[in-house]
Amino acid sequence: MGKPDQKPDYKVGKLFFLFAVMGVIALPIIIFQAFSVTTGEVLATVNPPSVLDFDHNAGQLYQTYNRTTPAYMDGSSTARTLEYYYSLRQYPGSPPFVPHDLVVEKGVEQTCISCHERGGFVESMNRFTPVTPHPQQTYCGQCHMKTVTETLFKENDWVSVRPPKLGRSALPGAPPPIVHALQMRENCIACHVGPGTVVPIRVEHPMRGNCRQCHVPEEIKVLFTRNPM
Repeated sequence: MGKPDQKPDYKVGKLFFLFAVMGVIALPIIIFQAFSVTTGEVLATVNPPSVLDFDHNAGQLYQTYNRTTPAYMDGSSTARTLEYYYSLRQYPGSPPFVPHDLVVEKGVEQTCISCHERGGFVESMNRFTPVTPHPQQTYCGQCHMKTVTETLFKENDWVSVRPPKLGRSALPGAPPPIVHALQMRENCIACHVGPGTVVPIRVEHPMRGNCRQCHVPEEIKVLFTRNPM
């Protein structure tokens, strides 16, 4: 009898040898990468920074400030009052109602962003439109709606939150604090600069874009007292 064919065993051994060589080459690379990655980088990859960290997302504020036209920054013609400003809101800080019908320019229905992204002058309404503080949110109807009736469906005892007082500086002449939350209102110039703003809350120095360098959110509601213990 002849010797059995050894070719299958030779091919299997060659395949195992090839995998062993690849493992020897790849193992140092894997070990090097494992020790070169810091814990902070791993955590940053697994836990990305929250988009709700409004006070640190200053890029949107500066970009919007730089894109605002000089005509809007310097304009002062506005007929909006503080009472009208609050009348459009269910409570201070809530999304305002839409106080007008859909704007039609040259036979074309305009989207909300077309007027409120940069606050241009609307000929059909003969007024400047206020700038939205969050132009990246394009589904406006999710929060803003148009009222369909001025009467209540059912009487209720709803009492709105009282609007914050203006000023409230710690010292005479000091910068007043920010009396509202920053969520969805990070862009200060949207409400405090331009001809579409309300006069009582309009700033006198629109050329200063870093508002939170002087104005800080009012987070402490009670005076600090030392514990006697």
